[in-house]
Amino acid sequence: MALGKYSRVDGRRTSSGYCSTVSIVVVVALCLVGVWMMTSSSTVPGQNSDVSQENNNGVKAHVAESNDQNNNDSNNERNKGAVDENHSSEEGNLKQFEDNPGDLPEDATKGDNNVTPNQEEKNDKSEDAEKITEEKEEEKSEEKSEDEKKEDGEERKEDTTTESENGDEKKEDEDSTVVKNDSEAGETNVNNFDDNEKTSEEISGEKDGEKEEGKIVENKKDDESDQGSTAKKENSSEVFPSGAQSELLNESTTENGAFSTQATESKKEKEAQKSSLGENQNGNSWKLCNTTAGPDYIPCLDNLAAIRKLSSTKHYEHRERHCPENPPTCLVPLPEGYQRSIEWPTSREKIWYHNVPHTKLAAVKGHQNWVKVSGEYLIFPGGGTQFKNGALHYIDTIQQSVPEIAWGKRSRVVLDVGCGVASFGGFLFERDVLTMSLAPKDEHEAQVQFALERGIPAISAVMGTKRLPYPGRVFDIVHCARCRVPWHAEGGKLLLELNRLLRPGGFFVWSATPIYQKLPEDVEIWEAMKKLTQAMCWEVVSITKDELNGVGIAVYRKPTSNECYEQRSQNDPPLCQDSDDPNAAWNVPLQACMHKVPIASSERGSQWPEQWPARVDKVPYWLSSSEVGVYGKPAPEDFAADYAHWKRVVKKSYLNGLGINWSTVRNVMDMRAVYGGFAAALRELNLWVMNVVPIDAPDTLPIIYERGLFGIYHDWCESFSTYPRTYDLLHADHLFSKTKNKCNFKAVVSEVDRILRPEGKIIVRDTVETISELENLFKSLQWEIRMTYSKDNEGLLYAQKTMWRPKEEEIVTYAIA
Repeated sequence: MALGKYSRVDGRRTSSGYCSTVSIVVVVALCLVGVWMMTSSSTVPGQNSDVSQENNNGVKAHVAESNDQNNNDSNNERNKGAVDENHSSEEGNLKQFEDNPGDLPEDATKGDNNVTPNQEEKNDKSEDAEKITEEKEEEKSEEKSEDEKKEDGEERKEDTTTESENGDEKKEDEDSTVVKNDSEAGETNVNNFDDNEKTSEEISGEKDGEKEEGKIVENKKDDESDQGSTAKKENSSEVFPSGAQSELLNESTTENGAFSTQATESKKEKEAQKSSLGENQNGNSWKLCNTTAGPDYIPCLDNLAAIRKLSSTKHYEHRERHCPENPPTCLVPLPEGYQRSIEWPTSREKIWYHNVPHTKLAAVKGHQNWVKVSGEYLIFPGGGTQFKNGALHYIDTIQQSVPEIAWGKRSRVVLDVGCGVASFGGFLFERDVLTMSLAPKDEHEAQVQFALERGIPAISAVMGTKRLPYPGRVFDIVHCARCRVPWHAEGGKLLLELNRLLRPGGFFVWSATPIYQKLPEDVEIWEAMKKLTQAMCWEVVSITKDELNGVGIAVYRKPTSNECYEQRSQNDPPLCQDSDDPNAAWNVPLQACMHKVPIASSERGSQWPEQWPARVDKVPYWLSSSEVGVYGKPAPEDFAADYAHWKRVVKKSYLNGLGINWSTVRNVMDMRAVYGGFAAALRELNLWVMNVVPIDAPDTLPIIYERGLFGIYHDWCESFSTYPRTYDLLHADHLFSKTKNKCNFKAVVSEVDRILRPEGKIIVRDTVETISELENLFKSLQWEIRMTYSKDNEGLLYAQKTMWRPKEEEIVTYAIA
């Protein structure tokens, strides 16, 4: 307290004058020492009492007034909140006399150059000790200090009371950032840190990148993508899963209260020191990939060294995946003039030319309304080879020809083979249909890249010598609009692959010249297709002429029983052996055979799924309680628990707690999807999710498709079959900890950088150790660490990619011509 300090200065001056007088008396009258000592012992208290009385009449009265004033000020300060409290702490050196030490944390005054009242007492004692050498005078000084201690003790008690009150308030503020256990809900929550109105520096004074158990470290740098977002984040709380997630509904943890542990403090300091290391010190230096593909580099599709060694390209082997033995750890450069992608739905009609600077398709397919160049934009009128007058008319024509298709109800998940720029799938969104579009990286330059830049799901793939990376019997409809695939060749091997993918009772929609043209080649293909589809027991449901576009559309249906197969006079194409698993799809060679239709009520594919959207949250009928799910519960309970868990996380954490402007998010990937609960929880947003099931994870991809969602198998030790800069947001739940021991960890991070758009975001949930490694790697990539969170050896990391690219280049020998 200000005047409290001054009162002690006045007292010290009086005592000093008195001691000087005593010193003179000692020098002049040594013979009267005994008498003087007796006088001193009796008169000093009297003199002190006089001084005290003087202070009571003057200075001390002022002190009491000052105390009242300071107490009022202190109460006012407490009402102002944490921001004013921090502000007063920052100005402590300039206005030290205005601060009540009880209102400040201990470390706020530690190392302060200004002297506290207790320090003044010690200085007083030191001065007295230097001036008074006699032993009795030291005893007198001790008597005096005891009197002062009594007075100071009362004052410190008053300060302690103030500190205790403020300590409670500080604990209350701190509790808004530490883990709370909701005993009623039985789940762990963290209050919305945006509601605290604190910056990252004001939350526990933690540095960027530091993590404390049960606490949040947040970096709230405003980025352009989040500007204009007015969504209020109210009543939001983080729901954090357990490490093994063996009990998704048991997520309670203990809290440390206001005090952190020594283990946490030491761990935080070690991590801070580690994160402060330079990029080269960490060994995390990066270089640009120098390849012929440049900004469009796809490592497994641009492996020129492997492609040159192929003995044949007859079956499109050169368009298939040929992944390098050592995946690249370099970064793909940005196209010159690249800028943030246009948001959906505007992106369906136009994109920035400089983001995908290719004009070949505009020149070759411009008259079919695939794509046109218009100034700094590429325009997509919505046409295609078979529907140059627009995809919506074409889609409605199919519906009219076969009403049972029922877009967005019975038919929810579609595979579009040879998709072009994916206008068919792009406009099916208006019918509540999800389309997996695929096309090879071939002379139709950047067609899949166009699709993804537009915000339409697509992958680069070809129907060649291997099965497509999807399970059997999952697509409601397979579509091909003049996709140039030789369906009838080699015993119908490629059409039989579609038969593997198509649900029993599903439709194959084929729009091609053999249906409506009479050229010799077309007639030959049509006759071959008629013979093949009959042998496959496909029923011709409709052959329709689209008068507007001048094309024909044939619709076939796959059988729902094995009766037709058994009645064939010839076993051609043959039935697959019972040992052939239709769900095996990773690098499995194609075979010219058909799998039997499942007929037992407990088998997947024996029944059509629920209509959309009812199927998304319904437990698949073929999940048995006798089967153990991924998390150890009976499969139906496991499914339900997973869905409830992700609905809670998305609602209470992702939508409100991370500060993401979800209107800017369109292309999303769940890198380890399990049951697809994350995608299901986001289904009401205007986005799509590519659910990836790693090849070494439980095969839950059929469940994802049964829900009306889609996904793909993948090995994260290899690159994904997509162009660079194609996803707005990546979600990885305990993926990295499962891959770092079997994959090149830096190569996996490099792949994440490749497929994520600049200003794109990643949410990682994993072990604290893995989160720490990723944080260091992301920092070395110059990414913004927007938030980290840790608790019970589990962590969450939310980061945003920047436009940064290194200057030094690395020549990728297997990708250079």
